Parts: sequence; structure tokens; C-alpha cells
Amino acid sequence: MRPRAIGQTLTIPLGGETVSFKVTERTAAVRFSLRARDPVEAKIRQAQAAAQLETIWQGLRRDGPLFLTNRDAHALAGELYRAWADGRRETDLAVTIDLQTREATIEHPKALDPALEEASFRVAAQRLIEAAKSDDLEGALGPLLDRLLLRKGIAEIDPESRPVMLSAFAMALKDAFDNRQRNAAGDFSPDPKAARFPEWVDPGKAEKPAQGSAFGSKPKISLKALVEEWWREANAAGRKPSTLESYGNTIGRLIAFLGHDDAARVTPEDVVGFKDHRLASVHPRTGKPISAKTVKDSDLSALKTLFGWAMANKKLPTNPATGITIKLGKLPKLRSKGFTDAEARALLKASSNVVRGGERPETAAAKRWVPWLCAYTGARVGELAQLRKQDLRQEGELWIITITPEAGTVKTNEAREVVLHPHLVEQGFSAFVASAPPGHLFLRPARDGSVLGPLKGLKNRLQEFARETVPDRNVAPNMAGDTGSRPSAWRWV
Repeated sequence: MRPRAIGQTLTIPLGGETVSFKVTERTAAVRFSLRARDPVEAKIRQAQAAAQLETIWQGLRRDGPLFLTNRDAHALAGELYRAWADGRRETDLAVTIDLQTREATIEHPKALDPALEEASFRVAAQRLIEAAKSDDLEGALGPLLDRLLLRKGIAEIDPESRPVMLSAFAMALKDAFDNRQRNAAGDFSPDPKAARFPEWVDPGKAEKPAQGSAFGSKPKISLKALVEEWWREANAAGRKPSTLESYGNTIGRLIAFLGHDDAARVTPEDVVGFKDHRLASVHPRTGKPISAKTVKDSDLSALKTLFGWAMANKKLPTNPATGITIKLGKLPKLRSKGFTDAEARALLKASSNVVRGGERPETAAAKRWVPWLCAYTGARVGELAQLRKQDLRQEGELWIITITPEAGTVKTNEAREVVLHPHLVEQGFSAFVASAPPGHLFLRPARDGSVLGPLKGLKNRLQEFARETVPDRNVAPNMAGDTGSRPSAWRWV
């Protein structure tokens, strides 16, 4: 936060006045006199100053610029209007224009000399007219806007919001000048324009409708719709359906945690809370806590990607998941995740002796053949569990398996061919395929033709089948057969 504070001029309430404090590179602490001999009054002033400083610190800690709506702009401009609209000084905010530099500064009204105050109004009015003609609202009101925003705990706003804020300020000041002239002419009737300003609500905490454009509200974008819109682009770019399923699951959990489906209302604090919630959750199938690696690599990764895409495509102003992560320690490794020779031999023996019970014939066939296919091809469990009848063909004396993303999902997203080991032919795998009905050999696709759900369920059942023979939890059954990285894990013994 400190580098962001350097160069900022902090305006802090002090009793009935204000104190300005500029942060420099040498600043180690914010120090100023409370100007109070009474201990009770000193404590009150110290609490007020500390509260204002904490608001400023929160603004400086905020990750990235904040998007402000048209309503936010006029709500903040309303505070400026009320400070300048009349001479009753019912607010703790006033603005002066330095008569030499013409720089806008924030002061407490009681600190102003009445004559200088009226002079400030005249100078500010002329400055505003000149700025409007030259299109230089930034030069005229930019410093004032920044200081007032910082008082509200907002250190930076996005570029789209800034011109709207400046226009709202200019309009409010013009209306304030008009009201002062009306009072000067003896008209003290109720101010007709004071009611047009909405109440200021912290945009970082408010539960408002979706983030809006500067000139009107954009349609609310739900978290579910965010996934769907991201997928239209990601699918065209070649991302795998399994990624969509994973991201969709994460968003579903986030919606359940938040209790709403509004992407624009998700804050960094929400993401941190969701992360902690997931770490404290228990996996419904294993009964064990969700691992930190799963939360980091699956949940947080999904949120960063989705919100990052939304930000890049101008659907959200910021990415609330930016910078939120989990530092993983290295867990003790008690043994290899791959099978030993004895474990592989036992599992293949169990596979050869599978007897179908009350399960589907496809599931029994998967238990019978997938472990042996893993042992001889080096392919992943999921790649083999999604094989179809047409993925096996004979060329001369050789039988060839085609592993293709057309059948479901392949990690590399590229098709490849593997020659079938003669021992698999001897066991009858080619005969099994020849007698099977068209389509997938080991699973039944969903009604919409998707295989991702059925494939995930089948992989779980194959894992449970392997656990019956190799119960050691330090082995990863569905990974131990992946000989792409462990050539000896499933070798024929």
C-alpha cells in the first residue's frame, strides 16, 4: 500500500476543521497535532482521524481501479453541491480555489474566511466556464475529484468512469453557483435541485444491480451466463469440454456460497471467503477435506480465468480473483504413486477374473479390459474408457487402436494410433469389440450425446475397483496406469 500512498495529500477531519498531510517517500507515519487539551476531546478527534485514515488505507489497498456508475458519480457530486450551494455550512466539506495557482483544495467550511470564500466561488465559476469551453474538466476538477474520492476510500477509478465523474462535478458546481446567486437575490425558498442527488453508497460494499456503463446500467451478467459466454469463445479456440465442466462446477459452488448469481457483485473478499469455505469442506464421496491443491488448481484457477476473460472483454471492471492463491507445501512422499510389480500383477489378475454382478455390462467390460489396455498401451484411463467400436481396426496381421478426442476427451487434444499387443488379441479383446454394438464400448453417453458425465462416473468406478485390490491410499489408481510419464508402472509382468 505504501508506494500507492506516496504523493497523495490526505485530508483528515480534526474537530470542526481539517488537516492536510502529504505523504512523501520519507514518510514513516502520519503525524499531526490533535489540537485539543481536553483528554476526552483528544480521544474523539483521534478516533475520527483514525477512522478516516483507515478508509483511505482501504482505498489504497484495493486491487485495481473501481468502476463507478452514473448514479455513483452524481451521489458524490451531491456532497460537493451541498458544500457550495448555500452559506449555512451544514456540511463538513467545502472547496476552495487558490487565487494564484487556481488549484482546488478541500477545507472545512469553518476554516474559510468569508470574503475569500466568496472570491473562491467567483474564481471557481470562471475557471469552470473556461474549462467547459476548452474541454479541460480534468485540469480544472481532476485534483479535487481525486481528493474527494480518496476521502471515500477510493484511490483509483477506471478510465470509463472518470469523464462521467468530472461531468457530474461540473454540473453540481454550476447548480451550486446558481443557487448561491438565487440566495444573493433574496430567494431562500427550498432548493429545487438539492433533491436530485442520490445518497452516496460505497460501491465496493453496496449490493447494487450489475455494474453499469457511465451513462446507464448495463444488463446484469450472471455468473452462469459468464461461464456460457466464456465457453463460446473457448470452445472455438479448442478448449476441452472437461474444462467447461470443471469451471461450471466451481461457479455452481460459488453461487451457492454467495447466495446470489450476480458476477458484478463478487468482491476479492468474497473470493477469499469462498477459498476458505472450500478448504473447510468435505468431499462427498471420500469423506475427506478438499485438498489445498484442488482449491488452488481447480477453483481459484477457474475464477481467475473466467473473471479475467470478463475483464478483458469489458464485461466487468476488475478481476476479483487477482492475486488470491494458496501457497502449497511439499507433502511427505512415502512411496511412488505408481503400482509395484506385485500390485500390477494382482490388479491384472483381478481384471481377468471379473464376473458381472448387478452392474451394467459396459461397466463390467471396462473392469475386464481397461486395466489390460493401460498396461499394454501406456494410455490414460479416461482415453481408453471412452473407446468406441470404430476405434479398433485391423491392418494385415496388426490390430490398431485410434485414441481420438472425437470419442470424448484427450489431454493433448490430438488423435494418435497404438498397435494392439498380441496378448490382448489372444485374450479375446478384438473378438469382444467385434461382437459389441456400435458406439462406445464401456459407457453409455447421456441423452444429449455427451460422454463427459458418464466417463467421469466410469473412471470413479474403475478407481474403486482398483482400490479393492490395491487399498494403499498413497497410490493413485487412475494415474498409476498413465505410462506416458511412468513407463514401468503398467508393464506386463
